[in-house]
Amino acid sequence: MQFIDQPTHAACEAVRSLNPRPFWLDDPLRPDPFPRVDHPLDCDLLVIGGGFSGLWSALLAKEQDPSRSVVLVEAGRIAEGATGRNGGFVSHSLTHGLGNGISRWPGEIGTLVRLGYRNLDELGKAIAEQGIDCGFRRAGDLTVAVAEHQVQDLIQGARAAGDLGVPLGLMDSEQIQGAVHSPTYLAALSDPEVALVNPARLAWGLGRASAEAGVVVHESSSVRALHDAGDRVEAVIDDVTVRARRVVLATNAYPPLIADIRRRVVPVYDYVLVTEPLSQEQWRSVGWEGREGISDAGNQFHYYRPTDDGRILWGGYDAVYHRGNGFGPQFEVDAHAFARLATHFHQTFPQLQEVAFTHGWGGAIDTCSRFSPFWGQAHGRKTAYVAGYTGLGVGSSRFGAQVLLDLLDGRTTERTELQMVRTKPIPFPPEPLRSIGIGWTVGSLRAADRHAGRRNLWLRALDRLGLGFDS
Repeated sequence: MQFIDQPTHAACEAVRSLNPRPFWLDDPLRPDPFPRVDHPLDCDLLVIGGGFSGLWSALLAKEQDPSRSVVLVEAGRIAEGATGRNGGFVSHSLTHGLGNGISRWPGEIGTLVRLGYRNLDELGKAIAEQGIDCGFRRAGDLTVAVAEHQVQDLIQGARAAGDLGVPLGLMDSEQIQGAVHSPTYLAALSDPEVALVNPARLAWGLGRASAEAGVVVHESSSVRALHDAGDRVEAVIDDVTVRARRVVLATNAYPPLIADIRRRVVPVYDYVLVTEPLSQEQWRSVGWEGREGISDAGNQFHYYRPTDDGRILWGGYDAVYHRGNGFGPQFEVDAHAFARLATHFHQTFPQLQEVAFTHGWGGAIDTCSRFSPFWGQAHGRKTAYVAGYTGLGVGSSRFGAQVLLDLLDGRTTERTELQMVRTKPIPFPPEPLRSIGIGWTVGSLRAADRHAGRRNLWLRALDRLGLGFDS
């Protein structure tokens, strides 16, 4: 099946009255803001960024050493960035999928798989212990083939997973269409261990837990610059300076404060829709009794899931790069992308043609050329950073935070000895080559989806170089 790029009239009507803001943030339970920084501070650890990596770093730092003074600063509000704009899939993969991990770190993939499952278990345990009401549920995940060549990809994926003891199940067309009623499904790969969560409520809960543990949390406090000041790092926040012995930099796709991140990360925008609540009759027409997360297996793929109040979140497909690492709220609303997503939703679930979409938004993904996080240090190793999650950071960000604290505390651990942690992705070229190369890559991926998965010369060259571009 080919997804239609030109939006239909029905799709345009379905998105006509949507609210252009993240569904997760449109929540009466959103907490009151923390105060901004308004006076100089001195601390043991400064965490810059109130997303998942920053929140886990702050909370884990206090759990490891309650006497350590920790300050967390967020430029806007907690969960307003990528943390509150994603689909809420919590994967056990630390490597943006098993295939990516096998191709890049074949010698340690077994360790990465084991650490990934342990991370997911510990994440779920922490949510329960902190009493965070975020709908965390190990619902599982279905990767569906919607084209013949994707069926073979799923079969190969099941074999590779089996060799590593990863419990993936292969479903034929009758089985998957019996479970979720879409005429587009040809096969599926079932992963029972993936969880779903309300990402904003998880972030708000981590913010609350951090504050209760003694972390000083500030919102509306944007760091303008970082300076090495001998035994301290100084963070400039408007006319206030925060001095810290150690710094965690966890700003995701936001314009980075360290040049090395700027070379290796590009902000890529993807878009998400959420439907109105479905009636019981509409849900019966879809089936989907397990309420799993679902994604299709194309290069340009969709991801979708039910919400706790009976809606369907539907996102993905487009991965839009704006020249010069373009970033900002002006890119968060794209009426054409919304209508195209609605068109694809109607292709997948033709029985839901009458369902309207209530929310639509865009967000920036911190994409790197290896599709998975990388770490580094600066300012005489007093600052540690993580970036490049490429869209699967809800779960792996907790592992990323553990690595950051290991690095800052000078600990040699199983985590810090990983090649994944000790190496970095190949940088993207400077402009204008960056825009040209990304444009060629997006066009080539689209062509591969339309020509039975065949990768052209450009994509094969990128594969050999270990370079990529993905959402």
